[in-house]
Amino acid sequence: MTDDEPAERIRTDGGTAEGADDVALDPWGSSTVSDYRKLFEEFGIEEFDEVLDEVPNPHYLMRRGVIFGHRDYRPVLDAMRNGDDFAVLSGFMPTGDPHIGHKLVFDEIIWHQEQGGDAYGLIADMEAHSARGIPWDEINEHSRDYLLSLIALGFDPEEGELYRQSDNDRLQRLAFELGGKANFSEFQSIYGFDGETNVSHMQSVVTQMADILYPQLDDPKPTVIPVGPDQDPHVRFARDLAIRMRFFKVTEAFASFELDDAERPLVAAAHDAREAYAEDADMPRCGEAAEWLADADLDAAGVLVSESVRESAVEKLENAGMEPLRPRIRFFARQATDEAFEALIEDIEGEKRRYDQHIDAFDMDVDEAEDLAREVEAHHGGYGFIAPSSIYHRFMTGLTGGKMSSSIPASHISLLDAPEEGYDKVKSATTGGRDTADEQRELGGEADKCPVYELYAYLLTGDDDELAKEVYDECVGGERLCGGCKEQAATMMREFLEDHHEKREEAAEVLDSLDIDLETERRGVAAEH
Repeated sequence: MTDDEPAERIRTDGGTAEGADDVALDPWGSSTVSDYRKLFEEFGIEEFDEVLDEVPNPHYLMRRGVIFGHRDYRPVLDAMRNGDDFAVLSGFMPTGDPHIGHKLVFDEIIWHQEQGGDAYGLIADMEAHSARGIPWDEINEHSRDYLLSLIALGFDPEEGELYRQSDNDRLQRLAFELGGKANFSEFQSIYGFDGETNVSHMQSVVTQMADILYPQLDDPKPTVIPVGPDQDPHVRFARDLAIRMRFFKVTEAFASFELDDAERPLVAAAHDAREAYAEDADMPRCGEAAEWLADADLDAAGVLVSESVRESAVEKLENAGMEPLRPRIRFFARQATDEAFEALIEDIEGEKRRYDQHIDAFDMDVDEAEDLAREVEAHHGGYGFIAPSSIYHRFMTGLTGGKMSSSIPASHISLLDAPEEGYDKVKSATTGGRDTADEQRELGGEADKCPVYELYAYLLTGDDDELAKEVYDECVGGERLCGGCKEQAATMMREFLEDHHEKREEAAEVLDSLDIDLETERRGVAAEH
């Protein structure tokens, strides 16, 4: 869930780079994303453009497509628009200086806080020590630098929470509980862990799952995790664990038998079409629905499933015979206590039927049922977690044209760099320009391949969309040459760093007033004698 090692050069249009390989997401590796569109197909990440119109006051990173994808972001947007509680959390692995690539995440956390969200920024020091072997004294120094920059950029610690993994006892207790719902085979399949993986590394993963769910410890609420796409395995795992921790599972049902997720839309379509086949449309029978479904034009019904799924649904309906096909909400008692199960039965209003391990309710919809189940769970010692959401930003290209990496100083501009050093790095950066000025004027520059243009789009132009567009249009139109463009960008970078350094000095007093231990010693190791 940390954003320490961004991947190789991106295309601002999300296009496919030459020689693109299959996408592999590794939270600790040097994985690269050559084609962002593959993430939609292979991992189920949704396009951010589909929800952009629903975002109040969208951040410029959203407007410009830098934030390109999301996973289940709508619950957060609904809460944002309705004035309900929601949260944002992301973390930073202190393996080096914070740089302008990390600023993307800083900005996303701060924007969500400004929209009314409960904001959390964490230092993933346990991950840095276990997965990267960073000594604790270096972790302490880098942790301070990350927190200073986050506060300097606008994070309000009085309205949010900052913490280190190693110092958060509530987090560790939650991680212990989550560990009871995970098994080693999942660590193998998700992360490629094997017999050589140290136990501390595995523990750090469970701790990161706890980080992602931490904002919901006191009150379940929609929570968004802003990260790069390489952190998606953590998000998916945390979503799974959030569901496993729940007391109740809520689904839609239509009869006494169970449907899987693929079959449910088919049976729903059969119920919707009951007037076309049922002798009594007010009480269609499962057998009647089976006959209709066996020959139905599913494309016309707007349901796309395999024939094997259709056959399975038809068989279940046939076996139910004369049983009425009647929609209802089904509550399964996953791991609810007896007291919680009885309380749920008591609180369900309207018609209901009780069974050994589930309850059917006939007078409520799914949203009402989810709210009730979560409320009962929270009142009886459960967590009531809502599956966390996520948004994904593109990786910044390194100034040298490859990856932007903390371990390659020339590839990035550190937020600690002296203003003149930042100026010089931009002046030395690779560009998307042509070989000669005449060729540039004739063909235009390749802004979509230019690290310097990324600096404008991702950072330097800030909220000024007109300036960002002007730079782009002048470049691709051949009016803007690289020398002048880099001089302008370098000057703006110097001004940004001058301002950021001043604000870091002001932030130091704020950070020192917070209850955060930035002098952690090596934990669990006896002193040498």
